Parts: sequence; C-alpha cells; structure tokens
Amino acid sequence: MKKITIITGHYGSGKTNLAVNLAVQAHREGRSVAVVDLDIVNPYFRTADFKGLFEEKGIKLIAPDFANSNLDIPSIQFDLEQIASNEDCLIIDVGGDDAGAVALGRYAEALSAYGDDIDMLYVINQRRYLTATPDETVSLMYEIENASRMKHTAIVNNTNLGNETTLEIIEESAKFAYEVSEKTGLLIAFTVFPEECAELTENPDAYPVKVYVKPIWEI
Repeated sequence: MKKITIITGHYGSGKTNLAVNLAVQAHREGRSVAVVDLDIVNPYFRTADFKGLFEEKGIKLIAPDFANSNLDIPSIQFDLEQIASNEDCLIIDVGGDDAGAVALGRYAEALSAYGDDIDMLYVINQRRYLTATPDETVSLMYEIENASRMKHTAIVNNTNLGNETTLEIIEESAKFAYEVSEKTGLLIAFTVFPEECAELTENPDAYPVKVYVKPIWEI
C-alpha cells in the first residue's frame, strides 16, 4: 500500500469493507493509519460505524460531522493535507458514484502533491445494479473521475452477493473485470475473496478479506 489509498465505486460495491480491511492490514504491518470517511451520500455503509474497532487497534477515524447520527446533514471541516502528513498510511473511503466524489474533488489539488505515492482504486462489483456490464461500469468510472478531478490508478474486482457469495460467483466475474481493464487501460490490482472463499481459490491475485460490512438487507 502507498501512503494514500483512495477507494471509489458504485453504491454497495464493497468500498467500505475494503477500506476497513486495508486499514487493519496496514496497522498489522506496524504503520500508523488514518481512515477518512468521505461517504456523505449513503448513511448505510460508513466507516464511522467501525469507530470501536478502529479505537481498539489504534487506527484514527476522521468522519464528517453528524456521521452515524440521525442528523444526516454532514459537513466536511477537516484538513486532509495535514492528516496525510501525520500518518504513514491514509485511506480515503469516497461516497458512492459521482455525487460522492464531489467531496473528494475539493482536495484534488492538495493530494496531487503526493504524485506516485497515491493510489485511487475503482472497486467494481458485477452483481450490483447499474454496473452489471463493462460499459456501465466504465461510464460510472469516468463520471467519478470528472466529479473528483482525479484519475484512477487501478481496478479492484470485488464482485459479491453478500452472504450468498460463492467461489463460483467471484471466479465467473473474471471475464467482466478483464473487459473493464481493457476498456480503461487500468490494471486489476487484485480480486477480493471472503476469507472462506480465498482458502479455496488458486487465483494468485486473490486478496482475502473479513466481512465487516453487512448489506442492509442482511441486517
């Protein structure tokens, strides 16, 4: 992981669960970690929900005012550039779609100073509405880039169906992910597998994750 990792994608693509796993991994590696929750659009998938987990591990959480409350009118009042300079690893969980990426756009100029020490990962999930085809997925990616005024550096295949995810569902999405890669010119950084599926796959680019975030229909 680079100093800064930005995570974007469609609503419910699994951005937040990936952000939590990356933060825990960086902490395990002995790095100081901060997670910035820029998901001001969708109140059901927020890293703010994991405040207790982060406190236990010494991971800093920076979230908009009113996050994780019934006052869903969040405001962003933190200095992202200063936060980045104070930590070994900064993970930014961006809100779904282009609407959420607008919040990231206000920091585009400051973040550009980190050059090659920043990754912007586009999380794709073939099993999500409106991103079931490569063309839909690519179109959304460009909308996010336009809104954020930043460019993605790689793709993460996070195809899943929540608790109904099987090894077959993930492996069948390989063709879809490859086509998205071909159309965008971006490499696939890795393919996400729940821990129980990762033990069964032979995919050398598998990234095993613990499922922290439950879709609202599974709660």
